[in-house]
Parts: sequence; structure tokens; C-alpha cells
Amino acid sequence: MQSVNTESHMRKVVLAMLWMLGALFSFTAMALAGRELSGHLNTFEMLFFRSLIGLVVMTLVIFHQPPGQRLRHVRMHQPVVHLLRNLSHFGGQYGWLYAIALIPLAQVFAIEFTIPIWVALLAPFVLGERMSWARSMAILLGVVGVLVILRPGLEVVNAGSLAVLGASALYGFALTLTRKLALKDTSLSVLFWMSAMQLPFGALLTWSVWQLPESWMWIWLFTIGLTSLSAHYCMTQAFRLADASLVSPMDFLRLPLIAVIAWYLYDEALDWWVMAGAVIMLIGNLNSVRAERRLAQPAT
Repeated sequence: MQSVNTESHMRKVVLAMLWMLGALFSFTAMALAGRELSGHLNTFEMLFFRSLIGLVVMTLVIFHQPPGQRLRHVRMHQPVVHLLRNLSHFGGQYGWLYAIALIPLAQVFAIEFTIPIWVALLAPFVLGERMSWARSMAILLGVVGVLVILRPGLEVVNAGSLAVLGASALYGFALTLTRKLALKDTSLSVLFWMSAMQLPFGALLTWSVWQLPESWMWIWLFTIGLTSLSAHYCMTQAFRLADASLVSPMDFLRLPLIAVIAWYLYDEALDWWVMAGAVIMLIGNLNSVRAERRLAQPAT
């Protein structure tokens, strides 16, 4: 019986790793698409097409659900929370794409590791969760990691790094609200309304700067639209199959992967300060995850 359980566990671990590879590919492809379009297409227009493509995909996905389940995946139990989540997510996506055009891709990905820190800061106020010593330590190490990456006083802080730091804070707020939505709404509902609500946001802000995308741009626009959905779906599947302490370190592989690709494609220098800062933040995040898991285990 134990060998069967071990085999089942290993199968889930392998599947989780495969899903994380899908997430790594999705995040990397999205960043490359944003870099290729930067300077050629307005950021708000990128977000408009991202939402349009995402809405079409999610509509097709929900349509192919059993007839009795379709309404469940489009029903909103908390419309105000959906609106706040999508406003913050839209702002975060804008800051992320804006930063991609200005600073090295590895620096963008490294600063993104502050998202769990923002979640830890916001969760006590939004979800009523307690602030544990492990979360406090993760926040402290996160601040240290950001200081190592940005090196204030050494002229490294710039508009791009501040934009992605702000984007990470907005993503953290959106992720915190997603936890709140998950109590009543399905994952498909969250993704559907993410596209449906953010589409008019993008349309309104694109109105004054609209330009018809050139033919070569469409492959990158479809890449952003599809990978913005696949990245979150793959990560969700991975966390369902394996413990966060296993999945989280794999997420860190995004950083060296994008650093090597950016070095090869765009001749971006490999910044070891960026890597060091990201490792410091990762240590804090992993320590928090392990502490939360120990607390969640029943006493024997």
C-alpha cells in the first residue's frame, strides 16, 4: 500500500513539474512578446487585445463545459471584489509591460518576486489573516532583496524599476482578492471576468492612441493573449498537485531562464546583483511557506 501511495505522490510531483514548465514558458513568451511590441504599439492597446483574445478563449472554454455547468462559470457572487481585482490587475499588467520596454528582463522578473511579500502585507487587512513571524521575516528579506537589486544611491533606481515594483504591489492586491473570490467563484469565472472587465478598460484608454496593428504584430499579440491565461492556469494546476514548497523554487527558474534568453537575444548583461537579491527574496518566501505548512499539519 505504501509503494502505491509513493508512486501516486511521485506521479503528482512529475505532473506538477510539467505544469510549472508550462508556466515558465508562458511567462517567458509573454515577456518576449511585450519586448518585441514595445516602441511599436501602445501599452494600452496591447492590454486591449490581450483582453479581447482572452475573452474569446474563455467564452469558448465555458461553452464547451456541460450545459448545466456553464452558468456557474460566469456567475459573479462578489461583483465589487471582481471590479477591484481587475482594476488592480489591469494596472499591474500595464506597469509590467511598461517596465519591460525600459529595463533588463531579468530585473523585471526579479522584482516580481516581491508579489508574495505584498500579499503577506495585505492579507491581514483584506482577508483577516494573522501576521506570523515567518511572514514578517519574508517581508524583511524581501525589502533587503529589493534594496540589493535596486541599489538606491548607485543610480540603479529608475522609472522602469519603480514601475515594476508598483506593478508587483498591484499584482499582490489582485492575488489577495483572488483568494477572496475563490471562496465562492470558480477559477473559470475569475478568468472570464478578468478578460470581460478589463476589455472596456483597455478600449477606453486606447481610444486616443489607436492604431491598426501591422501584420507582424499579431503573432505577438496572440502570444500575450494566450500566455496570460496559460501562465495562471498552469501555476494553478501545479499548486493543486504538489506542495507549495516544491512548486515555489521552480517558479524561481524564471529568472535565470529569462536572463540567459535576454542575454542571447538582446545582449543584456547578466547582473549578479539581481540574482543575489532574488535569491534573498526566495529564501524568505520559502521559509514562510514551510512555516505555514508546519502550522497547517495536525498535532499527533
